[in-house]
Amino acid sequence: MKNKQSESKSTKTPWPTKAVMDQVYEMRLWGTDGTAFYSGEGSHHPNFVMPYLKELISFLTSFDNPLVVCDLGCGDFNVGKYLVDYAQAYIAVDIVEELIRHNKKTYSAENLEFHCLDIAEDDLPVGDCVIIRQVLQHLSNSEIHKILNKLAHFKYVILTEHLPKEPFTPNLDIISGQGIRLKKGSGVDVLAPPFNFKIKSQQQLVSVPLNDGQGVLVTTCYTVF
Repeated sequence: MKNKQSESKSTKTPWPTKAVMDQVYEMRLWGTDGTAFYSGEGSHHPNFVMPYLKELISFLTSFDNPLVVCDLGCGDFNVGKYLVDYAQAYIAVDIVEELIRHNKKTYSAENLEFHCLDIAEDDLPVGDCVIIRQVLQHLSNSEIHKILNKLAHFKYVILTEHLPKEPFTPNLDIISGQGIRLKKGSGVDVLAPPFNFKIKSQQQLVSVPLNDGQGVLVTTCYTVF
């Protein structure tokens, strides 16, 4: 017979993702640097941010005509703010309404837009290139499926994921929230089952080991069509 604790865990009803992410920022679950909103070390530590920016700027400046970039899950915009100048238009999206209000007050440029959207449920902006930095790792497989189905309309998809050291079992399911699959010895691989994301080609842009030895931050550019 199951005890009450295990029964409770098996029947736990997930919070809506918007409510979960609101709480993450309200309770500073990813830490704080004294500001109203903080998206965690992955968006602030120079060891993670600088190699990423170097490769993203190199990619964006390799085109004769600047791309329209959609940043899905832009967070506190500590990373995106450095990329705006290299895009024809930069459309930054997050699910947390107060965070988007804060970003609108803090950052401005003629080619910059902020939108509050649930990228699993709402229509995505139109663009050439989509950036999703450490976002899918927090979402359930069901939500990732919905998002990937919409990414086929972009030519380039640049994903950053916190992955365990290889080998690992990809795509073990989780409840959307603050945590990621790392505690299960898993990580998101969009090319593996159950996602099987269809692409034309792929290129790993950067891989940065985490300070605590718990895996790596891997950024991959997928050409979709």
